[in-house]
Amino acid sequence: MRVLLNCHVPFALAHGGAQIQIEQTWRALERAGVEVEPLRWWDDKQTGDILHHFGRLPTPTLQLAREKGMKVVLFDLLTEHGSRSRGRHLFHKTMIRVLRRVLPRSFTLSFNWDSYRLTDACVALTPVEGELMKELFGAPAERVHVVPNGVEDVFLESRAAERGKWLVCTATITQRKRVVELADAAAVAQTPLWIVGKPYSETDPYATRFHEVVRAHSAVLRYEGPVTDRSKMA
Repeated sequence: MRVLLNCHVPFALAHGGAQIQIEQTWRALERAGVEVEPLRWWDDKQTGDILHHFGRLPTPTLQLAREKGMKVVLFDLLTEHGSRSRGRHLFHKTMIRVLRRVLPRSFTLSFNWDSYRLTDACVALTPVEGELMKELFGAPAERVHVVPNGVEDVFLESRAAERGKWLVCTATITQRKRVVELADAAAVAQTPLWIVGKPYSETDPYATRFHEVVRAHSAVLRYEGPVTDRSKMA
């Protein structure tokens, strides 16, 4: 069996958890004896049994893979959606239904909502994200599989250490991770918070807000940027 992995966001442009998910999935499949390759868009001779896409797969691409006899797996991180209120989810669901009815299919096709319904399997990290795939985007319940995040061996094998005073947060400094809100809450509660990570761009307004909060509460908030060495992180 050969699995082709695909992602539309280059690692060099957007670091973070998605990259780790893809790399760890690749390693795990190989350990299980599965042949794995990245999808080579320029290689018309490449073949595979399963296309495993990370993100929302364009529906026309899904249909082309099906025509080639491939199964399709969609793995989508719905982090931002999962942080929204029930009211916003209801509004989102209602808007999808309205747009489907009033707009031409050629227009709504560009949102790729049908990919959740047509794929052979949808993989979610949490039950909440799995429910969103079903409720918002119409993924069949029997095709939604919740596979919780694992823990890398380097963390499981790390030496024991005495618990310090810091609550540690590792995350990309971006709005969907709500790091500014966490920092504000830690400052109000006077809970020492050590944040590890970096923004996609230092000029991003959310990153600017984050740095302002850290400077304003330096006695409680600690930020030193990212730690790329996984063993050091552990």
